Amino acid sequence: MRKIILTAFFLLIFCLIPFETLLASDKKPCPCALYNRELFETTPQMKGEDVVELQYRLKQLGFYQGSCNGIYDKNTANAVRSFQKSRKQPVTGKVDHSTWAALGEGFERPANALPEKPQGNVNILVDLEKLTLTVREGERPFKEYPIAAGKPSTPSPIGEWKIIEKDYDWGGAFGARWMGLNVPWGNYGIHGTNRPWSIGNPVSAGCIRMFNEDVVEVFEWVNVGTRVKIHAPLIWLAGSCGRTLKKGLCGQDVVYIQLLLKEAGFNPFYCDGWYGSLTEFAVRSYQLHTGLPVTGQVDEKTRLHLEEMVGLFEQDY
Repeated sequence: MRKIILTAFFLLIFCLIPFETLLASDKKPCPCALYNRELFETTPQMKGEDVVELQYRLKQLGFYQGSCNGIYDKNTANAVRSFQKSRKQPVTGKVDHSTWAALGEGFERPANALPEKPQGNVNILVDLEKLTLTVREGERPFKEYPIAAGKPSTPSPIGEWKIIEKDYDWGGAFGARWMGLNVPWGNYGIHGTNRPWSIGNPVSAGCIRMFNEDVVEVFEWVNVGTRVKIHAPLIWLAGSCGRTLKKGLCGQDVVYIQLLLKEAGFNPFYCDGWYGSLTEFAVRSYQLHTGLPVTGQVDEKTRLHLEEMVGLFEQDY
């Protein structure tokens, strides 16, 4: 009897834990965390997108003449030493927090007093094509900011999300503030940066980067639960769906189908990447309306029919 009571107790506790808390515990770390490190000469040589960004900035400043190949080799280390010497820093050939900060000098935005806070239904629209983040009051733009977003190999998550956590001063590659999003297939967020020269380019590991001065401002205007829509032309997701989609799955391909259904007038719900009961219902409704087999699943036939229905490949992007 005692065993049954204990089992029931733990099941009750499990059911009371918010779903997003359980989901967060199973997520991979934010992809930007891979590049929040010191760089130095070692064997084997350090490689990565953070090295590419370093080389690009050193080349901008005239200290590096090689290719931006993402390898922290002797030429890169020598360029770092030359830069450190020019800034009267310890000449170590190691890129630490102080070197990243010096590399970003000249990109600081004026720290103005906070304008009047937006009112009403405050939400965020991120435009991956324009590389902008707009704070909105309902549908009305309040203030627009430049951003950096994911590169093609590590794209930012398109869809309709909400902020599920806020944090201060993570530092390093995360900059001054962090706002985490409820993307079900990874840990993505909006944050600052120690590489301000990257703003205006698609170079991140998937997160949305802002100038530190800007992210501090936005941070004060939003709450946990604030809606964030990350938008791009629908054609960008064409080809992302290579599997049969059914209830219980999640991914960018699920968002693609949800967006197609919304475009066709069959999905009044959030495009949140989860293939749940609401998405299954929308798929069944579409299949019933168009004479397709009513399975509640999206196979190639249903997907192609949806793409044709919305005229995906006929639209002018």
